[in-house]
Amino acid sequence: MKNSIKISRLLLLLIFLTSCKSPTNKQESLKDSIEQKNQQENISKSKMEVKFSCGEDGISDFLNDGWIIIKEYTEEKICTWKSFPATKDCDMEKDKGCRITTPDKIGEEKIYLLEK
Repeated sequence: MKNSIKISRLLLLLIFLTSCKSPTNKQESLKDSIEQKNQQENISKSKMEVKFSCGEDGISDFLNDGWIIIKEYTEEKICTWKSFPATKDCDMEKDKGCRITTPDKIGEEKIYLLEK
């Protein structure tokens, strides 16, 4: 009986010892830790989209603060609108249904994608 208890304890001890593995390749674990750090740095980077339209330009303020332009593109945008009466006897103040509104000045809207 005592021998069977000793044998069972020995088997349990062997099972526990063989189930734990030590890292065999330290370079793989170093590569994994470096990749994790790079991913964390990418997550911590801030991104922002800034729009300036119709001749406005304030991007230099952002560049002075340390932001970097990743992407820049422009789109056409209407800057001002012009209204005129549809007929000669139309009163635009009283009858808003006879007012015709059209674009007056068309400019560009610059859109910047920034990263810090």
